[in-house]
Amino acid sequence: MADAQVLVVGVGACEGAPLEEVLGLVRDAVGEAGFTEGAVAELATVDVKAGEPGIVGAAARLGVPLVAYPAAELAEVTVPNPSARSSAAVGTPSVAEAAALRGGGELLVPKRKSAPVGRPPMATCAVARRDGASGGPGTGHDLRHHGDAEVRDDGADLTDLAVNVRADTPPAWLKEVIAASLDGLAAYPDGRQAREAVAARHGLTPDRVLLTSGAAEAFVLLARALKVRRPVVVHPQFTEPEAALRDAGHEVGRVLLREEDGFRLGGRAVVPEEADLVVIGNPTNPTSVLHPAASIAALARPGRILVVDEAFMDAVPGEREALAGRTDVPGLVVLRSLTKTWGLAGLRIGYVLASPDVISALAQAQPLWPVSTPALVAARACVAPRALAEAGHAAHRVAADRAHLLAGLAELAPFGVRAVGPAEGPFVLVRVPGALGVRDRLRARGRG
Repeated sequence: MADAQVLVVGVGACEGAPLEEVLGLVRDAVGEAGFTEGAVAELATVDVKAGEPGIVGAAARLGVPLVAYPAAELAEVTVPNPSARSSAAVGTPSVAEAAALRGGGELLVPKRKSAPVGRPPMATCAVARRDGASGGPGTGHDLRHHGDAEVRDDGADLTDLAVNVRADTPPAWLKEVIAASLDGLAAYPDGRQAREAVAARHGLTPDRVLLTSGAAEAFVLLARALKVRRPVVVHPQFTEPEAALRDAGHEVGRVLLREEDGFRLGGRAVVPEEADLVVIGNPTNPTSVLHPAASIAALARPGRILVVDEAFMDAVPGEREALAGRTDVPGLVVLRSLTKTWGLAGLRIGYVLASPDVISALAQAQPLWPVSTPALVAARACVAPRALAEAGHAAHRVAADRAHLLAGLAELAPFGVRAVGPAEGPFVLVRVPGALGVRDRLRARGRG
C-alpha cells in the first residue's frame, strides 16, 4: 500500500543546480524524517526559483506538484534558521524552511544543505508534516507497527528478530522461579518486595521506583499523568513514546539526530529550550548509539522532565553511561525493561526510576494490581546478585557476537552495505541499497 502523502518539502537551489543533487538531498531529508519518498505531497519553493531545472526535475521525478510562493509571503513565515544572505539574494530570509511551512504544519527536518564532493553546495531543503497529519497509521509510517506483527498469520514460520531478546532465554532457573509462583495466583499481587529489590539494585529508596507492565506502560503513564506542554522526542528512536504522547493529545516535537553526526547529541540537532519533556533512548533503538551520560544529563533543566529509555543498558558491558540510580539530575526519569536480557517479552515487566513526586503521579494513573505475581517474582529474581552477574557475562558475549556480525557486514561494503558505528546495543543499524526489495526477498526466503 502506498504511503499517505503528508510531507511538504521546501527546496532552494542556486542557478544551474544539478537535478541529481537536488533530488538526492530531498530523498535523504525525507528518509531522515522517517518516511519514504512516497509520503511527499509536494515540493515548494520561492517564485523566482520555480523555473530552476533541478527543482522542476526533482518534482517531476517524484511525481508531485511544484508550488511556488512570492518572496514577500515566505518572508512572513517564522523559521528557525533565517539567513541574511538569502534575504539579499531572493527577498526572503528563508526559502526551504519557509516554503515547507507556508501552509502550516510541523517542521520535521530543518534546513539542510547538499554535500557535493569538491565544490560548494547548490541546494537546500527542509521537510514539514502537513497540518492535521499525525504519525500514526495511514500517515506515511505507522508508529504502532512492531516486528511481532510480521510473524503472525502468514509469517508464522519466520523468526522474529525485532524483539532483541537474548538467545536461549528465559534460562532454566528463571523458568523454575516463575513456575513456582503459580501456586500464589489466588491472591492479589503484592509488589512491595519486588519494588524494594529493584530499589536496592540501584541504590535507591523504594519511593523512587514504580513497577510497570513493561516499558510500554511507562510511556503511556508519562504521557497521561504528567502535565507537560512541549514534549519532544529525540529521533531516531523507539516509536512507542511518541505514539503514547500523541494518543494522549499532545503535539510532539522531534529532534532529529543526523547520520553525518553519527546520530549523536552535540551536532546540529538541538533540543529546544522550551521543551518541558524530552525523551531519548540510551543505547538508542535502532541506531545502537550509546550516548555519554554527561551529554544526556546536560539536557536537564529546571521544570523539564528528562526521560531516558535504558531498556537495553543491561546489554552494555559494565552498564557504562547509565543514569539509573542518579538522583543529582533534576527531572530525571529512567525506564528499564527486564524483557530483553531475560527473554520475558510475553511476561511484561519493567520499571521507572524517578523522584518520589513523579513516581506518585505515575502510580495514581495506574490501575490496581498492574503487574502480575509471576512478573513480580521475575523482577525480584532478575535484580538479584546471581542474575546481575549472569547479565554481565551475557553483555560481554553480546559485544563479541556483535563485533563478529559487524566484521561480516564490512565485507559487503563494496556492495553498498554500511553499518552505523560504533554500535553498543544488541542490534545494529544497517544501510542497504534497495532495502525494501532486500527485505521482501529475505522474508520470502524465510518461508522456504
